[in-house]
Amino acid sequence: MTTDQSASGGPRPTSRDARATNGPAPGGTDRQYRRDPGDKVRASAFDETDQGRATGSGPVDADRTARKRTSADDAPGKRAGTSADTAAGRTAAGKKASTGNGTDRDKAATGTAPGAGKKDEAGKKDEAGKKDEAGKKDEAGKKDEGGKTAGGDGAGADGGGMSDGKSAEGGSKPDGTPAEGESKPDPWAAFGPAPEPVPTWYGRLGRRVGRLLIHEWTLAAVASLALAVLMTWPTLRYPAHTLPQDYWDPSLQAWQMAWSGHILLTEPAQLWHANAFFPERWSFAFSDTLLGYAPAGMIGSGPEAALVRYNIMFVLAHALATFGAYVLARQLGASRTGAAVAGAAYTYAPWLLAQAGHLHVVSNGGIPLALAMLARGHGWSLRHGYRPERRHEGWVYAGWLVAAWQLSLGFGIGLPFAYVLAGIVLVAAVVWYAKRIFWRLKRPFGQRLFVADLIGGLIFAGVGVLMAIPYFTVTQLHPNAERTIDDIAVFSPPATGFVTAPAESLLWGGLHEGARSLLPWHPEMTLLPGFVLYALALGGLFFSVWKLRQRLLLLAGVLVAMALSMGTELFGGRFTYVPLFDHLPGWSGIRTPGRLMLWATLLLGLLAAGAVSAFAVRVREIYAERIPSWPSPWLRLATLVPLLLVIAEGTNTTPHPVVPAQPAAMRSVDGPLLVLPSGQNHDQPVMLWSTTRFQDIVNGGSGFTPRQLDDVRRVTMTFPDQTSVDYLRTLGVHNVLVLRDKIAGTPWEVSVDAPVDGLGITREEIGDVVVFRL
Repeated sequence: MTTDQSASGGPRPTSRDARATNGPAPGGTDRQYRRDPGDKVRASAFDETDQGRATGSGPVDADRTARKRTSADDAPGKRAGTSADTAAGRTAAGKKASTGNGTDRDKAATGTAPGAGKKDEAGKKDEAGKKDEAGKKDEAGKKDEGGKTAGGDGAGADGGGMSDGKSAEGGSKPDGTPAEGESKPDPWAAFGPAPEPVPTWYGRLGRRVGRLLIHEWTLAAVASLALAVLMTWPTLRYPAHTLPQDYWDPSLQAWQMAWSGHILLTEPAQLWHANAFFPERWSFAFSDTLLGYAPAGMIGSGPEAALVRYNIMFVLAHALATFGAYVLARQLGASRTGAAVAGAAYTYAPWLLAQAGHLHVVSNGGIPLALAMLARGHGWSLRHGYRPERRHEGWVYAGWLVAAWQLSLGFGIGLPFAYVLAGIVLVAAVVWYAKRIFWRLKRPFGQRLFVADLIGGLIFAGVGVLMAIPYFTVTQLHPNAERTIDDIAVFSPPATGFVTAPAESLLWGGLHEGARSLLPWHPEMTLLPGFVLYALALGGLFFSVWKLRQRLLLLAGVLVAMALSMGTELFGGRFTYVPLFDHLPGWSGIRTPGRLMLWATLLLGLLAAGAVSAFAVRVREIYAERIPSWPSPWLRLATLVPLLLVIAEGTNTTPHPVVPAQPAAMRSVDGPLLVLPSGQNHDQPVMLWSTTRFQDIVNGGSGFTPRQLDDVRRVTMTFPDQTSVDYLRTLGVHNVLVLRDKIAGTPWEVSVDAPVDGLGITREEIGDVVVFRL
């Protein structure tokens, strides 16, 4: 195509293109005509100056010119009608655009107007499209500074234009109404698009809180807490007066929490030198300390506060165990229902009902929670394997911190957990490097993740070492505190213990009374995790979301844990428990091997979760295949049956006895003091009574009895006499309290009222307590 260079402003289409559309233009100039809806012929409204700036040829150049005009019209701060496009927009109602001198119409008809007939194909599109778009923009943007209408500057083809705010036929009327023949402006054109709403800070906070409240972990935590309150009821019915199971070991543990909170606020350096077992040192390490609950011990004072604190932590421990096992199962790849089964089975297994009086055993929720956090931080799950894109070092730090907190609750549960963690780290490292070296499989790990593991592992190990130092010191000072293999044999359960429930089980307690009578120490030998759990785990070996090798590994873990739980009962423990007892540091301090059943219960729960998850997947498939979908509610309810059965098997009849009230003398008499009668079960409530003032007391109860306390109990059987008084004075004891309501059938029933002349002591009555001041 040739171009016509005669017209000023650059190339334009030849007359051949014009003839193809509207025929030859007279006078050798290409003119284009079109008819509007009123069949009036009008000239092109292209601005002559815009046409003169064209640098190319053809439709592309014309389209570029049209875009320039549109951009100029839309530019803020400028008048919108600087081109004839604006004038063309003003004639959208059929009114002809008038120029400043009124001659443009004639020039367009005769072909003499500059720029007349210059429209090419792109110009036609522009002229056709500007009637609505550019015209409306002009109407919408007519108001300029001072309320003047845009479009007066250069609206005509020859440079003349309409004055601001005036119409082509003489302008608007004084009252602002449009002149005769002028189109009425669209009243909605003055409004721009609605601005994007900017939420306030409290609006954003509300949305975040709302999302948090409906998050899966929030719902799981709330459900775990509600289930814990229900399953441990009536623990919270009279929390200031009762304790679950009995008031012996729970009184000791209530004192432990109170002591750690009190001493860390007053004299942290004396943490391990408790007020009980006077004048012994390191007495706080005579049993598991529950040190991780020290923040709770800082709230309140006195026995009632200690009881309320214990009962609350007892319920929260059950909730944390359920939540932790749920999170672990979900992280490994189980469905929600399957994870709920794992959580309930782990927390409310029948054998744990016999441990209701041992808060340090019930407080095991940090184990699965820490494992879940570490697995998530490393981007690993049992079902999906290693996914490097899901790594997050923050979860790794959190996992190690939770593991360290779990260890601080006591070595009875924490020490096996520490060895399990060490084994996991060792196996993971070996597998990692074996795949890189032998399989040439290079998977990213990351320096930041390595640093997180290093720092977190050091924190965990540091807590373990700091906790272990006092215990090793105690074993050196008290050789009788160290366990022997004969002590382990006393508490080692036989194989029948795995199918025997404790007396606290609502379903099986009465039925298994005969089987329990055959066990030497049934509170630590009734290890039934639940027949429903056994059945679900067995089904999980054949029908599961886990792979076959994963199921076999879980089964192997269950068998190993059960074998260790039997202590010396399985082949004398020569191939199972005894090697650990002889070679692993600290393992000799574990007195009751049956508590290792905790690990078998967790692994059985994961096997059951795999089966229930596969069942839930199959239910969804069946539901998707059915038309219509009416069976859906029943199918979904069917997936809850295993969960309900597991919870039902965990129901209990745990007693909640009333704790003996604190004598008034314990609130007023200074220490060091001795309370008679003294014994393992008598002394633990005395420790609880001392939480008002924490005065030094000779009494104490723990996992072992120091020889000096044995001597005190033996010598004071004849108190008050000269021998016992002199002995107590050598120990530094200032006062002796004799409880009248506890001495029936004891030597003190007579001697408490015997004359004390010549002994150098005084006697007074404070309520039901006889106080001897030495």
